[in-house]
Amino acid sequence: MLNNILTHNEFVSRYRSGHVTVQFDARAAARLLSARLLLPLLTLPVLGLGVGLALIGWLWTGLSIIALGIVVPRLIKRSAPHFLLTQVLENAQLYDEVCGQGVMQIVEQSGS
Repeated sequence: MLNNILTHNEFVSRYRSGHVTVQFDARAAARLLSARLLLPLLTLPVLGLGVGLALIGWLWTGLSIIALGIVVPRLIKRSAPHFLLTQVLENAQLYDEVCGQGVMQIVEQSGS
């Protein structure tokens, strides 16, 4: 594991050249991304809007919005490792945060 050894620039160059790979803790990545995007804070108003529309007679529109309010955050959390990797390659501060929290481990490729 090379988490505390590589600087951001070294990580980016070694990752792009294929000398290192990364492994994410999927649950920790989902929690981190959810907190950074404030998903719970955004989900509640969407669900409330859907309930409100269903109650005033727009049943199918309201139910569709409720479904989106449930499904979209789950899809975002499921794709958290890919999203975080993309952001980590561009943002040194996020790289330090993700490595420091143990969300991402850097693994040296054998033979490199």
